[in-house]
Amino acid sequence: MADSTDGRTRTLPTLLSCCAALAATPARLLRPRRADTGFLAGLESAPLPPVRASVGLTVLVQGRMSAPTTVVAEGVRSLGHLPMAMAAYIVEHPSARFVVDPALCAQVHRRVLPGLPFPLPLLVAPDKPVLGLADALAARDIDPAALDFVLPTHLHWDHISGVLELPEAVPMRLPSAELSWALDGPHAPAGVVRGPLAGRSLDPLELDGPPVLTFARSRDLFGDGSVLLVDLAGHTPGSIGVLLATRDGRRVLLAGDSVWNRLQIELIREKAPMPGQLFDADRDKAFETIHRLHALPDGIEVVAAHDYDAVAALAAH
Repeated sequence: MADSTDGRTRTLPTLLSCCAALAATPARLLRPRRADTGFLAGLESAPLPPVRASVGLTVLVQGRMSAPTTVVAEGVRSLGHLPMAMAAYIVEHPSARFVVDPALCAQVHRRVLPGLPFPLPLLVAPDKPVLGLADALAARDIDPAALDFVLPTHLHWDHISGVLELPEAVPMRLPSAELSWALDGPHAPAGVVRGPLAGRSLDPLELDGPPVLTFARSRDLFGDGSVLLVDLAGHTPGSIGVLLATRDGRRVLLAGDSVWNRLQIELIREKAPMPGQLFDADRDKAFETIHRLHALPDGIEVVAAHDYDAVAALAAH
């Protein structure tokens, strides 16, 4: 269950942050932050390691909502809305089966969202109903106990709530910087609910490998080039991307919330201050990461976690 006491304690600071973000938004919608052409020109693409294995990928779409286009990618002159997804990804490696972003549990509106301070639940709640992770796995005849570990791209509530429906023996692997950011201190950062992490085995890992593509740090998870973790810090301090070599020959980068939609990559646009100032831990670092995604070479399929069209297309493969 969510710790609603922590949410209530954080209400006033969160309200003040929301007011500041709202006040900063109109000017940035008219004059968005410009791309750093010097930084972009200096990016080089480091080689990928040889691929000696491949993985299967199953997409479990669990929920959806929508958001105004102009706040997802600031400066876009549009009155439209973008559909947004919440999904989990089952990865089948020859030596392990694991889930990237165990997104939602059943009844997440009751079990998890009360742990967020007001008014965040009003801003981020998915449409009802949602598909809990246990039911999503059952629909694919996958036993939750057969999962070897979970690998969140970061620790915001909508990327880990599904662990409430997994055995506690299934460990969670993620960078120590992310753990420290989410769990140290008296109160959780905006977007984090600590309840789903209680009692979970947390296995820190480090991105101690060389640069790959446009990313400064990496980790070859199995040593065979099939699953590469890359540094996407900014949205949260330990945000990672998961670059997969799939069995059908594609290279798919599960990019978490480094961007919410591919439009941000194409235009090099960050989120508007509302909601970006609430949910991006380091706005400058997050904007830098968008540049790195923009500069990727051809052949890398970037899937932002909340880009419904990209997630649905991946699920249809």
